[in-house]
Amino acid sequence: MKTSLFSYPTPFTPPTTEEDELSFLRLARSRRVGATTFHRLLKDHGSAHAALEALPGIARAAGSSDYSPCPPGVAEAELTAGRRLGARLLLPGAPGYPADLLDFPDAPPLLWARGRVDLLAAPRIAVIGARNASSLGQRMARKLAEEMGRAGFVIVSGLARGIDAAAHEAALPSGTIAVMAGGIDVIYPPENRALAARIAAEGLLLSELPPGTEPQARHFPQRNRIIAGLARATLVVEAAARSGSLLTARMALDYGREVMAVPGHPLDARAAGCNMLIRDGATLIRGAEDVIEAMGLAPLPRPDPKPDPAPPPKPAVTGLRAKLLALLGPAPTPEDAVIRDLGIDAATLSREVIGLEIEGEVTRHPGGLLSRG
Repeated sequence: MKTSLFSYPTPFTPPTTEEDELSFLRLARSRRVGATTFHRLLKDHGSAHAALEALPGIARAAGSSDYSPCPPGVAEAELTAGRRLGARLLLPGAPGYPADLLDFPDAPPLLWARGRVDLLAAPRIAVIGARNASSLGQRMARKLAEEMGRAGFVIVSGLARGIDAAAHEAALPSGTIAVMAGGIDVIYPPENRALAARIAAEGLLLSELPPGTEPQARHFPQRNRIIAGLARATLVVEAAARSGSLLTARMALDYGREVMAVPGHPLDARAAGCNMLIRDGATLIRGAEDVIEAMGLAPLPRPDPKPDPAPPPKPAVTGLRAKLLALLGPAPTPEDAVIRDLGIDAATLSREVIGLEIEGEVTRHPGGLLSRG
């Protein structure tokens, strides 16, 4: 059963002063106080300050005689570090904290925010997927993020390589939120530092962990629940059968959010998770129009068509090249399978593929894979 801060039987006192901020920080950083326990303590005691005073007694009743809450100096140091980075502390019940998260008993006790906090007031959709994404998957993520951004949605993702990075980059002009698995100043993976700097300047970085925290395995599921809770819908572009993206999708279902997935070829392991989600009831997505329809929104406006100058006609593809193109589709196909189906040697295939690559008809992928376009 969902619990909201504003339905607590003990009157809840929102944080309004720096002393309140320190009390929230101390309570959140105290030993054995996770997100659910944090909100239970607020529910029972009405304020972070009162909960802190009660903690030692609660610990003694549970058999721990030497328990003490997080020291004030530790909270003060975190507050100073966050502000030095230009980050803002968002607390439940205070301005800026996303109200959508308050529906859940494991809502983050606090969030460090760096960038445009106003994006948390806009409608949001998550675009997530595989780290080892195909070029086709990344192209799809960029297209969906760009079109949903034009439709008024802020794109939420996890700043991972692959699908996440593609979605963030495409959504920068319209608005994007990156939820981080480490501290607000610890960029993971390192190759996304430049992207994270652009998001801090044009979008929003979010973290519930103290500045300077290095991401660990247990932090990623915690990050994923924030992504699932922030978004009205979670859209998975590519995902393996066992992946963090599927975990996020299941969290979104638990939170009562819409889950959508882009289908893929059954022989591509990166599509297995999406195909499973669709089999189990997720909405099949071919483009932004499907997302808009599934969410019951007005169709995307179509720009007035402008006549393009007629390009010179391409010469007809015949012979071996025509057979090669007929075998390929948008999903990557192993070169070995093409050689076998055409009955040619590897050198002949390579020669034909080079010509088709130059003409933009064929794309070569890592691992000896080919696709159309």
